[in-house]
Amino acid sequence: MASINTRSAAVKLHPALAVLPEYATLPEAPRWRLSTVALLLGLVALIVISFISLPLQWGGFFTQEAVRTTGEFLHGFAPPELSVPFLLKIAIGTAETLSMSALGTILAAIAGVVLGLPASGRFGGVARAATRTLLNVLRSIPELVWASILLIAAGLGPFAGTLALAAHTSGVLGRLFADAYENTSSLPESTLRTNGVGAVPAFLYATLQQTLPQMMSYTLYRWENNIRAAAILGVVGAGGLGQMLKYHLSLFQMQQAANVILAMLVMVAVVDSVSFILRSWLTK
Repeated sequence: MASINTRSAAVKLHPALAVLPEYATLPEAPRWRLSTVALLLGLVALIVISFISLPLQWGGFFTQEAVRTTGEFLHGFAPPELSVPFLLKIAIGTAETLSMSALGTILAAIAGVVLGLPASGRFGGVARAATRTLLNVLRSIPELVWASILLIAAGLGPFAGTLALAAHTSGVLGRLFADAYENTSSLPESTLRTNGVGAVPAFLYATLQQTLPQMMSYTLYRWENNIRAAAILGVVGAGGLGQMLKYHLSLFQMQQAANVILAMLVMVAVVDSVSFILRSWLTK
């Protein structure tokens, strides 16, 4: 009787359910698992403990002295430096930052394609474990740390920054490409191999063709991240807009620093838009 009443109430709310047979049962509402509830409670407890343990002085942001100091600091950035020679320097720094991010991402994509093959288990379990360990090491070290290490070997300038981006991004893309290889159906490649096609052509025409749109999407997304990272790597001397920003801030030349910050914002916004359009086109 209870199930009939439940069915009648459901039909009143959704008349389309009337086409179901009488013996059809409605799906039960999803239940919360104990592990999910425990995880959510743990996250909430972690957030609460973080706010309690940190000596955050929220009242200091709203004092009259804080407002006055903030106003004076922001006023120092206006008006931006608009002289032609300085704008030309910003254009060169922007091109340098874009070149660092693009070249670092391309090198990382090539390394990711190569390292992703053994990391996907195509050459045995030992090669898989060793390659995945290498990828974990590469991506666990941040770009700034890689740049600080490579500056000793390569010297100041964009070359060290490019290598730093390539090293970190190789670990990220290698892991993503390996997962893409593993999740791709092996039937097309096996069919080609059975019909006498070599291993390399079978991989290129079957497996790589299936994973290429996904891999391109991953690469473009990492390029977006590398644009932001390249703009920051200059702080440690790796060239680009970041190095210009550090130089002008260290000399308290706020008007010139304001122009560099604006160039960073415009560059990141343009690259994000272009990358989003390309990724949308690839995933159609």
